[in-house]
Parts: sequence; C-alpha cells; structure tokens
Amino acid sequence: MSPALAEKQRAVAAVAGLQPPALWRFFAELSQIPRPSKHEERVLEWVKAFANERSLNYRQDTVGNLVIYRSGSGGGEGAPAVVIQGHLDMVTEKNSNVEHDFFADGLTLRRTEDDAWLMASGTTLGADNGIGVCAALALLDAPQSTKLPPLECLFTVDEETGLTGAFQLDASMLSGRTMLNLDTEDWPEIFIGCAGGGDSRLSLPVAFAPVPVGAAAFQVTVTGLMGGHSGLNINEGRGNAVVFAARAADAIVAGVPGARLAAIVGGDKRNAIPREASATLTVPAEDADKVGALASDVYNALTAEYGALESDLALRWAPVQQVPDQALEPADAAKVLALLLTLPHGVMKYSHTVPGLVETSSNLAAVRCELGEANVPGAECAITCSSRSSLMPALEAVRSSIAKLAGLVGARLEQEDAYPGWQPDPSSAVLQLTREVLHEITGAPPKVGAIHAGLECGILGAKVPGMDMVSYGPTIRGAHSPEERVEVATVAPFWEATLRLLGRLADRRT
Repeated sequence: MSPALAEKQRAVAAVAGLQPPALWRFFAELSQIPRPSKHEERVLEWVKAFANERSLNYRQDTVGNLVIYRSGSGGGEGAPAVVIQGHLDMVTEKNSNVEHDFFADGLTLRRTEDDAWLMASGTTLGADNGIGVCAALALLDAPQSTKLPPLECLFTVDEETGLTGAFQLDASMLSGRTMLNLDTEDWPEIFIGCAGGGDSRLSLPVAFAPVPVGAAAFQVTVTGLMGGHSGLNINEGRGNAVVFAARAADAIVAGVPGARLAAIVGGDKRNAIPREASATLTVPAEDADKVGALASDVYNALTAEYGALESDLALRWAPVQQVPDQALEPADAAKVLALLLTLPHGVMKYSHTVPGLVETSSNLAAVRCELGEANVPGAECAITCSSRSSLMPALEAVRSSIAKLAGLVGARLEQEDAYPGWQPDPSSAVLQLTREVLHEITGAPPKVGAIHAGLECGILGAKVPGMDMVSYGPTIRGAHSPEERVEVATVAPFWEATLRLLGRLADRRT
C-alpha cells in the first residue's frame, strides 16, 4: 500500500462515525490535498471535479476564486440566492521535529484520547477554513428534497496571506445579497464585525565580517511556545519566540565582550504568533563558559514572566561544531536586536465600547537574518509585522510607529494599503434569523459580537454593496499552530443551524 493511500485511509478512519457524515467525508478528502496559501491549484481542481460530477455550474475569476451554483430545492426554488462563503487555503505550520511537506503530503488526522477533538499530528489541521468549505460542499451535495434557497457557494483563495482572493474578487459572479461566512471559531457565537489589518515588511541592510580565528559558537533555541492566531490569541499574552530569542542574544552580546550575532531566525506566517526561533552567536573561546549562565538567566526571567501560561517553554543553548566564518558587524547586530526588542507586539488597546474586545494589536511575526551561501554585499535582515484594529486611524497609527522605527535604523519599509474592517449592523435581517435559529438549537440566546481577526466579510461587503452578512462556525482552538483542533461535538449543531437557517431563507420571496 502506498504511503498516500495509507494516509487517506487513516483520515477516513479518524472521522468515522462523526456527524454529519457528508461534511466529515469531504473533510477527510480535503485533508489529503495540499493547499498552502497562493498554491491552491490542486484543491481548486478537486472542487471543480466535485461540481462537474454533480452537473453543477460554476464560474472562476482571474485570481482563482470559484463560485458553484445550486438551484433552490424543497420549496425554496423561488427564494433569492444566498451566498455561502469560505476560503480554500490553510496556514501551514508544523513542529520543528516533524517531517512534513505541505506542498506534497496529506495531513495525518487523529482524535484526542477523549474523542472530543480532531487534530493533525504535528501540523496545522486546516479546520480553518476546511470545515466551512466542507459544509458548503455538503450543502451543494444535499438531496433535492432538502429545503434550500438557490445557493452561490463562494470559495476564495489566499485568505491567510493577504486576503488576495477577496480583494480581487469578480463580484459579477454573485447575485445574492445575503451571505453566511463560515469562518469563525466560537460556537455558538455570531459575529457581525471584524478588525481591519495591514502588514509591514522591513528590510534592514546589514554587513557581515569575518569571525576571529579560534572563536567558539553557540546556538540558542526557543521552542515549546503555544503560538496561535495573531488576532484571536493575541489577548492571551502568549510568548513570542522571536522576542525571546532576541532577548537571549542581546544578553549574551551585552555580557560577553567580543560576542557577535551570526544569525537570528524565527517565525513564519504573518498571522501566526511565532512559536520557535533561534540565534547563533560567536564568542571568544576563553569566554565560552559565560554563555550558559547568561542564557540561563534569560530562561529564568522568561519562566517567571510566562511560565504559568507557557508551561512547555524551552530555551536551550548548545555549542555549534562548525563555527561560522562570518557574523554581523556589531553596529548592524545592534540595530537588528533593537528592532526586535522595540517593534510593537501584543495588545495595544482594548475597546472602550465593547468590553473585552481587543481594538488594536500588532504581531512581530517573523525574522530572517543570516548569511546566505554567497557572501556578497547587500545582505538584508527581513522582519515581518502584522497589525490589526477595528478603527482604521488606530491601525495606521501603529503602522506609522513601525515606519518610524524602521527609519531610525535605516530599514526599507513596505506597507501595502490596509484592508478594511467589517462594521457591525445590529439591525441586520439575517442576524435576526440567525439569532432565532441558534437560540432554538442551543436553548440560550447566542452571543453576538465582533472578532479581532481579519475576516473576508469587510472586503466582500465593499465589493458587493448591500450584502447582509453574519459569520459563525464550530469551535476551533489553536488555529495557525500545530495545536489546531476542532471540537467534534460542535460541528453537528453548526450544520443543523446552517440547514435550519437556510430553510428560513428559502421561504423568502423578496
């Protein structure tokens, strides 16, 4: 049996017996299709094949977004069309000790010991937004006796690395003016607003110089952090591995005369809090014994600050057998560390009008500063930040502070236009229906609020004026990290709510 077939069988076994069967069957299939952001070709072909097998019409725009159409059924034939929306790409994060090629390998699905959650082994699961995508497929595949309005199922691309699909959507593919976005993660909460956001990419020119003969080298690694979604989890004060590695490197450079920073690398995705990072340093051989004590002091300080939350935090230091030939010039190393230790990270401000809602935040997402194979002039240290706010002036203020820091050290800055937030509309007609349905299913009035994350709703609402929208979904935890998991028991009521809500919308005639 081929490894791919074995993985597929494990995925099918992992979802066996879960409700609703059609949704989970599609999710098992989807989990075996590589779909990193900006590389959705194979999953798009899978979705097109799904439509062709069922003789469903579809349209695709130039950026790759796909809309599949289904006529109304079960008495909903004359209702206005409803848009069901989700994104096809997924965040591709894995633990450093896991061998996995997100461009070629399927995911290894597994249930937790208590069967309460579904996860992937050592990687992100892709329940964000795979559950929403598979709910849409299950709706398109529902029997003709199912009471549904005409459906326009919109599958967008490249949501996770810049909302490219939403920004470049050909809105002429949609006629519906009611939309269910199935991309939030707190069942049974209903979301009617989200933050806007924008990235900042800093490129700092740095010079490398030869390391003195006879120097010793050490690598300091930070692992074991929770990481997570840079919007949904930013309020928890989780540790940032890039910042921690910079603290350790800074302490060693300050505490050992002649110490040099050779490299610092950490983080990956703009919308994920960095979980792992490393710094390589050289020191005079006679001072090698000082590194352990300095690194230990940093570890003890970090444990005192974060240990109650980050119980698996590890900061290790070990000699490097092959001492680097080159390290950053001390002045440039100082600039790199100054940036990493002063760029904003975490919550900037909570809302004064919505209790508990993060209004403005920023994520120091990634750094890559190392000598490449060719030691040529013009080397640069690359740093990525991602900022969010429900208030555009506040968002631009944070991005302005990042720009000013970049200017102080001579870094080149790239900041594309920020994407808009989604302004809540408490009088929304689809919101009223959604509240009624979720109240019926759960027995309690659902919470209605806004989310400190970048949903596509704000952009799609601007693209399609008059779109009435809500967002909801099953409970997902650890999104954008290898701890991503979906709570199995919330998927069935999420599905039932979607069917019941669409049944109500099928009764509409205007």
